[in-house]
Amino acid sequence: MAFRFIHASDLHIGRKFANIPQPQDGNIRGRLMEARHGAIGRLASVASDQGAAHVLLAGDTFDTATPSSTVIRQALAAMGEASEVTWWLLPGNHDNLRDAEPLWEAIARDAPPNVIALTEAEPRDMGDAATLLPCPVAFRSGASDPSERLVTMASDEGKLRIGLAHGGVTDFTESGASIAPDRDRTARLDYLALGDWHGRMVVSDRVHYSGTPEQDRFKHDRRGVCLAVSIEGPGIPPQVEGVETGTFLWVERDLPLHSRQDAAAALRAILPETGRRDVLLRVAVTGWAALPDQVDLQRAAHRCAPDFAHFELKTDLLRTQYEAADLDDIDRGGALRLAADALMEEAGADALSEEDRAVAADALARLYSYVREAAK
Repeated sequence: MAFRFIHASDLHIGRKFANIPQPQDGNIRGRLMEARHGAIGRLASVASDQGAAHVLLAGDTFDTATPSSTVIRQALAAMGEASEVTWWLLPGNHDNLRDAEPLWEAIARDAPPNVIALTEAEPRDMGDAATLLPCPVAFRSGASDPSERLVTMASDEGKLRIGLAHGGVTDFTESGASIAPDRDRTARLDYLALGDWHGRMVVSDRVHYSGTPEQDRFKHDRRGVCLAVSIEGPGIPPQVEGVETGTFLWVERDLPLHSRQDAAAALRAILPETGRRDVLLRVAVTGWAALPDQVDLQRAAHRCAPDFAHFELKTDLLRTQYEAADLDDIDRGGALRLAADALMEEAGADALSEEDRAVAADALARLYSYVREAAK
């Protein structure tokens, strides 16, 4: 009978998302924080659906070394409610053993019986079928391969050898701090569950990053997943299936424009049609647009933004094409026209820095927008 378990990592429970602006009429940070806590229940549901009795958390279960007692206790309580599952918690770089010593003491003291803190690099029995070989992170920045200890860790004859580690897999640097990509072979592992990388990554048949079950950045362009792993026996390649667990989708989209294009229509064309409340969207605009088109783009963005959990329009790489008719819309003479002409000249001045040219172009676009609004 196959041995089944769930591999997850980087829950970062307690993260505050200070980099996400908090709208006056919303609570996106609170929703994101709650989703990270809610990932515990979703992992328990996946374990139940897959017939898995174990959830392996490969580091950074908590976002900091000093989460509040409320964050700790509520996370442990949620794991305890899934009493049919054994939760194995590995210290990662964010919740490493040295900086987070009080955290791991609190877990040892308050954790329910089905939650096990892996604070020692020693084999742990997972029942008759498998031995878990953990590599807890002692320091936030290590100078050696954290998985090297797996080579000499013992396990009972005939049992699966399952490694659990946290760190990056790359070619060795001078510091030797990276995990060897062939660690499964040198340590005779049937599976190596890795954490640290927040996206799903296959290193080899037996070495996998699960990524975080709840995404937290504009990088991986998909909802978070966990891995449902099934192994028939020692030496047999594992069957690994990604199961979606994420509530929020973080998406970054490019919007290249050309002059006199309907910028508002171009923006609407790349927006998701459904599920916007749970989508964080960043649109990076490039190319060229005339002043009227930039105003229309900003208005379209302002109209659609409340539909999303978070909406961000980046226009720092958008260049402005100036036309005399557009400046005439500001003023055909007088102080406003003089200001517009001066800003246009600065926006195209090679003698100025790129930053100063961008400031001038932005100021001119704002001036044009204000005039148009006042003319309504």
